[in-house]
Amino acid sequence: MAATKIEISGPKSLFSNEFLCNSTTLLISRKRRTVKVRMPVAATAAFTAVQMEAKLIELDSIKVIPETPVQFAVSGKVTVEYDAMEQMKELMFNWWDSSKTAIDAQRGVFLQLVSSDIDPRTGKAKVSKEAILDWSRDLPINADKFVTHEVQFLVDGNFGVPGAILVNNKNSKEFYLKSITLEGFLHFDCQSWLREKALRELRGNGEGVRVLSDRIYDYDIYNDLGNPDKGLEFARPDLGGQRRPYPRRCRTGRPSTNLDPKSESPANEMMPMYVPRDEAFSDGKRRTVDAGSPKGMMNNLFPFFKHSIEGDSINSFADINNLYKESRNRSNFPVESTADAFKFDPPNIVSREASCCLRDDEFGRFTLAGMNPISIERLKVFPPVSKLDPSIYGPTQSALREEHLISHLDGMSVQQAIEKKKLFTLDYHDVFLPFLSSINAHPNRKAYATRTIFLLTQFDTLKPIAIELSLPSMNPFKPSKQVITPPEDATSNWQWQLAKAHVCSNDSGAHELIQHWLRTHACMEPFIIAARRHLSVMHPIHKLLHPHMRYTMDINARARELLINADGIIESLFSTKECSMEITSLAYKNWRFDMESLPADLIRRGIAEQDPTEPHGIKLLIEDYPYANDGLLIWSAIERLVKDYVNHYYPDSNSIRSDSELNTWYYESINVGHADLRHETWWPKLSTPDDLVSILATLIWISSAKHAALNFGQYHYGGYVPVRPPYMRRLIPNEDDPEYSNFVSDPEGYFLSSLPSLKEMTFLLSVLDMLSTHSDDEEYLGDRKELSTWRGNPEIIEAFYRRNSDPKLRNRCGAGVSPYQLLVPFSGPGVSCRGVPNSISI
Repeated sequence: MAATKIEISGPKSLFSNEFLCNSTTLLISRKRRTVKVRMPVAATAAFTAVQMEAKLIELDSIKVIPETPVQFAVSGKVTVEYDAMEQMKELMFNWWDSSKTAIDAQRGVFLQLVSSDIDPRTGKAKVSKEAILDWSRDLPINADKFVTHEVQFLVDGNFGVPGAILVNNKNSKEFYLKSITLEGFLHFDCQSWLREKALRELRGNGEGVRVLSDRIYDYDIYNDLGNPDKGLEFARPDLGGQRRPYPRRCRTGRPSTNLDPKSESPANEMMPMYVPRDEAFSDGKRRTVDAGSPKGMMNNLFPFFKHSIEGDSINSFADINNLYKESRNRSNFPVESTADAFKFDPPNIVSREASCCLRDDEFGRFTLAGMNPISIERLKVFPPVSKLDPSIYGPTQSALREEHLISHLDGMSVQQAIEKKKLFTLDYHDVFLPFLSSINAHPNRKAYATRTIFLLTQFDTLKPIAIELSLPSMNPFKPSKQVITPPEDATSNWQWQLAKAHVCSNDSGAHELIQHWLRTHACMEPFIIAARRHLSVMHPIHKLLHPHMRYTMDINARARELLINADGIIESLFSTKECSMEITSLAYKNWRFDMESLPADLIRRGIAEQDPTEPHGIKLLIEDYPYANDGLLIWSAIERLVKDYVNHYYPDSNSIRSDSELNTWYYESINVGHADLRHETWWPKLSTPDDLVSILATLIWISSAKHAALNFGQYHYGGYVPVRPPYMRRLIPNEDDPEYSNFVSDPEGYFLSSLPSLKEMTFLLSVLDMLSTHSDDEEYLGDRKELSTWRGNPEIIEAFYRRNSDPKLRNRCGAGVSPYQLLVPFSGPGVSCRGVPNSISI
């Protein structure tokens, strides 16, 4: 009978002996499935779990295994991913290591097949003889990225069906296991005790300090963002609990700080940030992320020297424009000038005209097709009313009145415009007002809590018609709120420009902290931790979710270390300073998982209404809404894929109820991962296949398209600071303010002095460039060949490009209007302002 070839493959599995004793063995297991003969099947591989798949084969005859065991050899091929940059170093190390004969017998990687049958003599699973993998002598100098080595397993004739593979690395360095191919077995069968053993090891016991080789997933609150030992100004409150609710993060077990026993000490060289080994960046991904630092340093050279010589002032918009390379056709000028080598690429989305300020049409367009397209809401009540406690934050009534809007409503009253669904708002009043006293206490940070009212025009564009600026109520004789409307003269023009800049500053902070960090990165992590702890690698839902969990825990750990920590990048570059994470905690109180799917979110914000006659079941009230238009295509494709997948494995409600791994995963995601909101009644139930489809589609949407829309446009939409400042340094002066005369005499100079310095701008641009970069190893939505239902569908792909060339769609087409491409599924490496990766990977 011809040999059956069964391939076990998947993402990198990484084995290390650097932190593990030589006796440690790593369990690799796979559930029984059926595949055709001679058809290799890809399966997801975890750190200690290479998944094996095979289909049952119909045989013309059945061989009877004799009672007396007969040993035979099973051939196998082990494919290891190899870093070419480390190849010569590895060869030299192996040569030196192999010369030590005393240790030579203990060197290598030892593999054993484990049977699903129990040996009646020992009461334990049957195992093969050890097969030794040793590439120290035969690795070619010009080895490719993947190197395949042959091994042989010696088993008894009554061995039975394999249920696992034991891997014991006795080399002194870790390695990536890409795949294993075996010949001679028809199917694999992993028993439940093997699955549970692997999951128990992943869950750990909740104790001890984690080391980099660990594969343990546990929960903790955000108590590692401050560093009080460095100074009281670096202390930050813990996030997680009744007072400051927050999603949970992965536990590291680092010791507490000296001054606060409840706070975890920050990571350092002696005790680096822990990430479960399976979640860590690949070498290529790490190089892409790390490359941002030297690039940023180079681009900071000129501003640094200018700052050292001329001080912190910006004399003209030309000083800002000189940060960027000349905007010219690179194909005609292939050689870059020396000066341009130290400059940034010009953002290709925003306009940099003579005025260099944000135009009204761009202001409206960017709320629908910009870096933060998910904050705009329909105005339903006028005047707007605050939900904050009036005894603490003052009157809840807005300063906006009908007289502020009436001249911009095309003959309608405010009530008529509301009834016709023509008024929309960006409302950051309640988000920022509780924190303004702390923010404005800083000499170089000044902010308002803003509300902006937009009119939906006959061209389906948004026109800003009023901006309300609120400050804390400090003086009963001085109004704490003011309303600024579109300009009528030169003075009001600059007041209007400053007001829009303050709105964009609010929007930048809300985007980075709430919409981006909280609602994608932080809120996804508990679902990932619970999945790793309770869904075996052979579980169908683990297989479905696995690519959508890639790198998320690593990038979140890096964020805690560098971005959202005390005196980190967010506090340095945005108006929110030390209040940043408390703002996200306040926002988390209003987060709802059942509102995170795209249709539910659009309906919640009043942008859409349910309509079963429409293709996606909802009708957009702003028909030219690029984020929603493109997003609904992707959402529907995700939903269809998940529905087909779920219905295959779960035909009825009983199959849902009887799956203990599935139910434990979802229960723990809510009750432990999101413990502070566990009693909320809005959590979706998990009782039927449709319930599961909705939950999974939402998770995949958040980790792929939603995150892509919020992340990969940061450089091109936020990379020109006068249009989108991350913070402002001055408030808008009133006539009785001492600064008013300076403002009137030099309004452009006042505007420029309100912006961050050139040095801070280059720091911001370096960070946005890094965050907007696709790595070489990016895996995009639809790349999974076994599940893809829409990547190759020309109708869907064509729709993205057809819309961007339709002159009727003025939010994505027109003179000087850049097309909206953030949800175009694919991208090359670099900063492309497009592409939808499977996961939150940056």
